[in-house]
Amino acid sequence: MLFLRTLATLLSALASVLIAATAFAADLPTLVGNLTAGGFGDRETAIGALAASGEPRAAPILEALGAGRLFVRKSDNLVLVGKPDGNQLALTEAISGKPAGSATEAELDRVRVNNRLRGVIEAAVGSLTLMSPNPRIRAEAADSLFTRRDATALAALDEALAAEKDPRIKRSMSEARAAIVLGSDAPAPQKLEAIALVRERGDRDALGVLAATASSASDAEVKAAAAAAADAIRQRLAAWGAVQNIWYGISLGSVLLLAAIGLAITFGTMGVINMAHGEMVMLGAYTTFVVQDVIRTSAPHLFDASLLIALPLAFAVAGGVGILIERGIIRFLYGRPLDTLLATWGLSLVLQQAVRSIFGSSNREVGAPSWMSGAFQVGQLNITYGRLWIVVFSLMVFLALILLLRKTPLGLNMRAVTQNRPMASAMGIRTPRVDALTFGLGSGIAGLAGVALSQIDNVSPNLGQGYIIDSFMVVVFGGVGNLFGTLIGALTLGVINKFLEPYAGAVLGKILVLVFIILFIQRRPRGLFALKGRSVE
Repeated sequence: MLFLRTLATLLSALASVLIAATAFAADLPTLVGNLTAGGFGDRETAIGALAASGEPRAAPILEALGAGRLFVRKSDNLVLVGKPDGNQLALTEAISGKPAGSATEAELDRVRVNNRLRGVIEAAVGSLTLMSPNPRIRAEAADSLFTRRDATALAALDEALAAEKDPRIKRSMSEARAAIVLGSDAPAPQKLEAIALVRERGDRDALGVLAATASSASDAEVKAAAAAAADAIRQRLAAWGAVQNIWYGISLGSVLLLAAIGLAITFGTMGVINMAHGEMVMLGAYTTFVVQDVIRTSAPHLFDASLLIALPLAFAVAGGVGILIERGIIRFLYGRPLDTLLATWGLSLVLQQAVRSIFGSSNREVGAPSWMSGAFQVGQLNITYGRLWIVVFSLMVFLALILLLRKTPLGLNMRAVTQNRPMASAMGIRTPRVDALTFGLGSGIAGLAGVALSQIDNVSPNLGQGYIIDSFMVVVFGGVGNLFGTLIGALTLGVINKFLEPYAGAVLGKILVLVFIILFIQRRPRGLFALKGRSVE
């Protein structure tokens, strides 16, 4: 008997659920139909009723309504969602989500809304998304409500807060509620609590909410508290702004380091002013473009690895061209710095024209792999993955070069030639061979710089020209032939540039940096870190 009673209870409960579901299914067409009937006031009521239903299909229907993509087919009065598809609209049934063919807009009646209804729809969709099973959607809905401060969503927000388990999302919802309270007629104690919560958020959106409260509040205590909180956020944002500029300066410095480090080797070891160094950077960037072009057409699944494939190829291409330049031109001009400067400058023009003849003069697209796309935040500091990887790559190249110079026979020979060329030659070191390998190494590193620069700059025949002067400034400022000096010089000039740009502009900022370096080398002609050696005088 007990078993039969339990079974009857379960069957009864199941029947109730089925009846409720059937009744709701029967109500949904009515709710959707109400959206298409009557005036704007009637539609506002229908939007509220549909949102209150909690139906999963309600959110996409309301989004389509707000975007002007909800239609009624004239032939059968069926409510449809339309998406542009050439000269027609691809249709899906609003209620079921099933495909419903296509039609021209002349065969349909668009369900129209005004600006007020769009605000109501946004609030309704926000209320629905607050209860979404997807945490990301709930977080986005909370952030949206914080900026909109829609009082109509307060009840839904309270319900979502009571059900929310994720601490981070719950915090975002609490902040959104506080923002809504500050825009309402709530009593002063509640507004003071809300001000404290919004102040802790501390971003620009919070500053906007507090500034609006400070200007509109009628209560003197609330007004003063909002103004004080806004001032505190301004100070905090100014500090984070300085940190952001430092990060921008470090990322710019890492780019300058990549472009200058090869020049520091050749200039320090050989004393050669290579005006074609920027073209080695350009060759590395175009090598990256060619690699990606081949991958796109032959092996698209390897696109995320395209930069890793391009790195050794760019080093080989630029390094090989560098060795040819040293063997074919530079070796005949040692001891003639003006002739070397003019020859390499002419060679840079030749290389630029050669690239124009092969690839054209227009910019070439180099895509970013998925692992270099996007950004993240640390406090109010915004860091893009692309810039972060370039900084990491620059430091890796720098450390690898230090190890090469200190732990390999080639590095020992290069250091010996840099410090005292006659003594190195007398000890049996083949200085011409060292010169060729040094020039090739410096050019190869410039090719690696081109791979990195292809992610943040236009790949064009003029790519290298924008970095050659900055590279020389970094080398001279840091100390000729000193790699640690090049590192410090690149980061220092990068940070100085970024702090000057907001006040002086990009061009005037560079001019001021150049004047600073000219004045600096009057006091320290050998740079920050002078290279020690018997023949340095």
